Amino acid sequence: MPQEILVLAWGAALVIVQIFLAGHLKTKQYGADWNIGARDEPMPPLEPVPARARRAQDNMMETFPVAVAALLGVVVAGRSSDVSVIGAWLWLAMRVVYVPVYLLGIKGLRTAIFLVSMVGLLMVLVPLLGG
Repeated sequence: MPQEILVLAWGAALVIVQIFLAGHLKTKQYGADWNIGARDEPMPPLEPVPARARRAQDNMMETFPVAVAALLGVVVAGRSSDVSVIGAWLWLAMRVVYVPVYLLGIKGLRTAIFLVSMVGLLMVLVPLLGG
């Protein structure tokens, strides 16, 4: 199996982890009745850590479609290379590290990690675009 596809599968697993993490932290604040209810009533703002978990999940959901297109595309187009494999693993590693750094609220580091993850995606995307 191409490494980019393996990275894509682990990326999908990370999406699931982030969905459940954000949901767990939100339920911890609002309670089980809120979780199993219709959620029609307005709720107070999320506390900092659950809010960060939600924003980290949102960020992943915004960038994951690009990763899917790049990782699948490079394999389907037959443009997989050492560079695209390194870029794929770099993207995934940075996405994994991003979550706890964001939850801890480490100013500046979160942005740097995000940017490195984007460099990883570009390493996959450039060969796909013919570069």
